[in-house]
Amino acid sequence: MASSDYIAALKQGRRSYRTALTKGEYPYLPVLDEMISYTEVAAIENLGIMDIPLSKIVGTKTVGRSNAFANNFMPLLPEESEFGLKWSSLYNHQIDDGINDPIIAYEFMNQFYVQEGNKRVSVMKYLKTYSIPASVTRLVPKKSDDPENRLYYEFLDFYEVSHSYDVCFSKEGSYKKLLKCMGKKPDEVWSDDDRMNLHTACYNFELAFNKAHGDKLNIIVSDAFLIYVEIFGYDKVIDQTEQEMNRSLQKIWTEITLADGGSQVELIQDPEQVKASLLNKLLPTGVPDSLKIAFIYMKTPATSSWAYAHELGRHYLEQAFEGKIETMAFDRADSDAEVEKAIEQAIAEGCELIFTTATQMINQSVRSAIQHPKVKIYNCSIKMSYSSICTYYARMYESKFLMGAIAAALSRTDRLGYVADYPIYGTLANINAFALGAKMINPYVQVCLEWTKVKGVDARERLKQEGIVFVSDNDMITPESASRAYGLYKKREDGTLENLATPIWDWGKFYEKIVRNIFSGGSTEIDAQKGKKAVNYWWGMSADVIDVICSKSMPHGTSRLIEFLKSSIRAGAFYPFDGPIYAQGGVIRCEKGQSLGANEIITMDWLVESVIGKIPELDELTDEARTLVEFQGIKVDEFDTGKSAGVQDNRSDENGGSQ
Repeated sequence: MASSDYIAALKQGRRSYRTALTKGEYPYLPVLDEMISYTEVAAIENLGIMDIPLSKIVGTKTVGRSNAFANNFMPLLPEESEFGLKWSSLYNHQIDDGINDPIIAYEFMNQFYVQEGNKRVSVMKYLKTYSIPASVTRLVPKKSDDPENRLYYEFLDFYEVSHSYDVCFSKEGSYKKLLKCMGKKPDEVWSDDDRMNLHTACYNFELAFNKAHGDKLNIIVSDAFLIYVEIFGYDKVIDQTEQEMNRSLQKIWTEITLADGGSQVELIQDPEQVKASLLNKLLPTGVPDSLKIAFIYMKTPATSSWAYAHELGRHYLEQAFEGKIETMAFDRADSDAEVEKAIEQAIAEGCELIFTTATQMINQSVRSAIQHPKVKIYNCSIKMSYSSICTYYARMYESKFLMGAIAAALSRTDRLGYVADYPIYGTLANINAFALGAKMINPYVQVCLEWTKVKGVDARERLKQEGIVFVSDNDMITPESASRAYGLYKKREDGTLENLATPIWDWGKFYEKIVRNIFSGGSTEIDAQKGKKAVNYWWGMSADVIDVICSKSMPHGTSRLIEFLKSSIRAGAFYPFDGPIYAQGGVIRCEKGQSLGANEIITMDWLVESVIGKIPELDELTDEARTLVEFQGIKVDEFDTGKSAGVQDNRSDENGGSQ
């Protein structure tokens, strides 16, 4: 038996050897001593005896027997050799009694290299065992700004509390995401049960992942595991068996393959990009005659200006399609459990289309879409790479650019104020667009930025103390706490506020275009991309879903200027983010004659040079703000601006983006 298994292992080794040679790769085991000869080691730590995943054992400590193994740890020496006989003996020992003696290994950059026990590792890898006991010594490289080094130091922080090697991510921020999914604080030390739960979940997931041929993909198993956890929730995952994971994994396989392909996003920047196919026109059997639609809100329309804006959109939609649609609203969906409950109730009452109106609802939206594939679910967010749902958002920065131009035109000083809530993507583009619009009118203008969600800070009071007269504030009023501190306003000498202009999120028109598209059979673009790319609707003034409403008291010349700029942006003849654009510190972000691309605008994490202020650190934010900011970190690796979907490139920069 051992003899036939050695021959099978030998075939695997020789196949791996030949494959490596044809790809120009090193066909033997990498040698740690050779690798660290040109690396500065900052510390050597004895970690003791622990179980380590076999998938993370990648090489040998010394050159010794390295050429006896292919780079997959399978043997290369003949069956009748001393090496072959010892390997077969170890195999029999493992089958009969189990190999319990720990190997001796070194850990470097989250991978393991064997000093003693290479054949044991080979046998266990051949048998597809998950882990092996090892006495581990860690070699810590000197800290640097290299991305791999930064990622490793993130792992060291994770290990400090977890003492676990079960996950090894390829992207910065992933360890923090896992801790958040687990409901743990970054400095919270794990219990033995915590470690065992993760160990078991990772073991079952790897078996299910490999059974689904995930090992043939480029995505590593830990990255796939994190996607799985984000979609299904950690508490559910740790209770699942391998068989349950296998069934669930099949349901989200399109999300895994999407991530494997680089999480590409089809960014639909104009409603005209999504049109009915000829087949749908000829055979419109899939086009509905009526729709029942649900809207799900965090908080309530009375206590949240954001929910209130979407509620106005819902009422507009009912009027636009009177007799053809029926809508219902669910509020206070402030947790995944509440979102799930609302979606299930909506589906039970016959809703075929559901809008979840907050980014925080994205994971439950995906879970529900997977469970109910015949129901269309849209989530109000941008930069999310899920193919099971569609996402939608508005290019509010276009309106903010006009607001900045109005403020600079009306102000008699060189200082304007800007009040922002959360330092998330989209918000930073809005701030910068306001500043650029103001600078277009007054090249000497400065924008004083204050944040409402920074602990211990009264943003509006600070602007008052600075003597700022013209301020850009919240986009809308909150019905339950109505105030004139919204849009662009002027502070009068008596302390009262004069509203001058306000940006409009016209969600009613946004929803009308989506629903009209569904009635016309134009959802084929979404269906065509399912499993290949995530689909994001990102519409602006050209789609008539955002606008700026100005006071009737505004000077005639300023009104004419704003109408001209608005028409130019709507027609695609003017771009708010045209170069040259400099960030704080004089760093060039966009050269003269170029424009920032869509991805650069969406993922903007810097402030233009005319902004006085900074992006707050996480620990400076309130608990509510910190949770949202952590949730809305960068997730999309690559945006496709949609040439394949019929986007007309009016203007492109060298990064491939178009406006």
